[in-house]
Amino acid sequence: MPNESKANSAFMKPVRPDAALAKIVGSDPLPRTELTKKLWEYIKKHNLQDKKNIKADAALEAVFNGKKQVDMFELTRLVNGHLVK
Repeated sequence: MPNESKANSAFMKPVRPDAALAKIVGSDPLPRTELTKKLWEYIKKHNLQDKKNIKADAALEAVFNGKKQVDMFELTRLVNGHLVK
């Protein structure tokens, strides 16, 4: 199962959020798993999830590229666009 360990190591490799995403998850590099956990903690703490969508507050609207709400699949794509390469 060598491919499985490569997939796991990709998720554990630290990524660095850009300025917009750092307002939500902090600016320190962190593994994707931790970034996702912090993002969902923020969404739940601020009651931004309805049945199918994530609503944007001021901080998330910057991550959502100006959109007022996104679905969970779009959320992942948009967050990936806010990682510094």
